[in-house]
Amino acid sequence: MNITIDIPGLKEAIVTQVKETEGVIHIYAEMERRRHRCPRCHTRTSKIHDYRIQKIHHLKWFERTTQIFYRRRRYACECGKRFSEKTPIVERYQRTSVEWNQAVSIRAIKGKTFKETAQNYGTSASTVVRRFDRLSKSDIHTVQQLPSVIAIDEYKGDTREGKYQLIIADGITKQPLDILPNRYKTTIKHYLQKHGAQVEVVIMDMSQSFKAAVKMALGRPVIVADRFHFCRYIYWALDAVRRRVQQAFHEYDRKKCKRMKHVLHKAQERLTDDERWYLDRYLGLSGELKQAYELKEAYRNWFNRG
Repeated sequence: MNITIDIPGLKEAIVTQVKETEGVIHIYAEMERRRHRCPRCHTRTSKIHDYRIQKIHHLKWFERTTQIFYRRRRYACECGKRFSEKTPIVERYQRTSVEWNQAVSIRAIKGKTFKETAQNYGTSASTVVRRFDRLSKSDIHTVQQLPSVIAIDEYKGDTREGKYQLIIADGITKQPLDILPNRYKTTIKHYLQKHGAQVEVVIMDMSQSFKAAVKMALGRPVIVADRFHFCRYIYWALDAVRRRVQQAFHEYDRKKCKRMKHVLHKAQERLTDDERWYLDRYLGLSGELKQAYELKEAYRNWFNRG
């Protein structure tokens, strides 16, 4: 008896039976018999050689593990060639369905971790990593020449060469271009010497190591400190003043000022009434802190105008 229901990934198949065994859904399916072209002599044939049952891991159905028992048909050609029918259910040499592979590939990118994705789809983390690698290879292109404006920054990863890697992006479109295995000066210098002939502007943080590598590789390009790394020096200076002057406060105010330090960092026009009260109190306790805060606000207003 055929099942008249559309199951994702099996719309073109004939589902003959669906049953649940020990919490696992078993779907029995086969393709419609039709003429196929022989891969050797290209003659069309509908002569059946035999059938084989293939067990395929599929997407969960009603939150239950689902397996497809696909009755794969093999055809026989007059030239002596035996070949399997074409099917949208599963790719050659695979034990997981096409739908399952597509879902896992997407979740490998969007999921939090490979391990979590593997647990959700009933597989191993190494399988998810292989799907991720397969998908990434089709989207990654080897960099030949970097554009005229690039941005470089470190990020914490985990490779055999170190805990920090370097990402290089297009400074205009902000699209990632390449990732270096570490942030060492020699690695950056050799990479830029090889691919950076057209680079005129480099956006980066204020690292002396980065600056030295860029200058050695590219001569004298325009180096631009990005907004975040430039501005944080102002906030670090304000924090240094706060830590020093709060030592003279009463114990309650000293601890409270430390917990409310975000009020000093927040833009003045965005303060709530309660935050403004705390700001006025602690600026009133120290003229030096008030002066540092006013300088921070003056800098922020000037910077935003640019």
